[in-house]
Amino acid sequence: MLKTSVLKPTISMRIISSTVAIAALSALAGCQTLPSKSANISTSTVDSNPLTARMPVMDRQGRIAYVDEQGTGAAKISTLYSIRPDGSDRQLIDQINGYIYAPAWSADGQRLAYSKQAPRQNPKIYIYDRKNNTQSLIVNAEGSNMSASFSPDGQKLLYSSTVGGNADIYEMRLNDGNTKQLTTLSSTEVQPSYASDGKSFVYTSDKVRAGRPSIYRYDFATGNAIPMPTSGYVASPQLSADGQQLAYLNGRKAAVMTLATRQTIDLAETGLDEPARLSPSGQYAVYPMRSSQVSSQGTRNIGSLVIRSLSGNTSYSINSDAGGMVRSPIWGR
Repeated sequence: MLKTSVLKPTISMRIISSTVAIAALSALAGCQTLPSKSANISTSTVDSNPLTARMPVMDRQGRIAYVDEQGTGAAKISTLYSIRPDGSDRQLIDQINGYIYAPAWSADGQRLAYSKQAPRQNPKIYIYDRKNNTQSLIVNAEGSNMSASFSPDGQKLLYSSTVGGNADIYEMRLNDGNTKQLTTLSSTEVQPSYASDGKSFVYTSDKVRAGRPSIYRYDFATGNAIPMPTSGYVASPQLSADGQQLAYLNGRKAAVMTLATRQTIDLAETGLDEPARLSPSGQYAVYPMRSSQVSSQGTRNIGSLVIRSLSGNTSYSINSDAGGMVRSPIWGR
């Protein structure tokens, strides 16, 4: 039985500006039926809440998956949740004494891939099925298996693994487990993410300078990779559904670039290397934050999700009263 920690979301409106003090978040078997979903008792107000009423339907009726971390070291407990964009209808997906990394939705929003690492074990990749409320162990190779990404048709999975020694990118066919290694360099290739047409994917590599990552785009037809128009220390790329925007980590800032103009919006300095992630419409971005709350009992850190409109600088946050650190949000349909 999974242990559920209580997390009561609260919502606050604010305007993001460069003067906002920001501290933030994280960096670079078989099939099993899960316990019943844990959800807030309150009814979803996703269609009437003024914070989400102006969102496209695909955004406001979608779900945001995220990781809540409690404790440190051997006492670390990571819980994977999903919520509506207005903070309602929180549902528990998985929990472990250890770490959960990098959830990623399928294009139809019915499956969620993520990595899970128990103490003294390597990260393994699981897929959660919303319809059946099950999780399946998908990648159990030796080494670190991370950053899964569904192909647009849901039939394949990209991921990075150190099974061969270096971190390289692999593609698995989900119906039979057939796996192909796509990168073979001596450098580090990680964080793959499919383009919506399935013809290419973006990823992070330090092949030019060790420890200095850049973002590349791999073309399936040619097997060639070209650098994306970013500069400096960049990582964790995600393309918008229309292919016109790139969400990523720009130095220590969650950022979104319009590829045609190369105009970049730096949304926030996350502090612990968390990127922005785009809504299904590409009109909003979500990223995690950590802030300090002072009370009579002292100062404690509060984790939250920030949802920001890319057509203006208005945003709102969904806060964790439990004091857990919120990481790796991803917005699906």
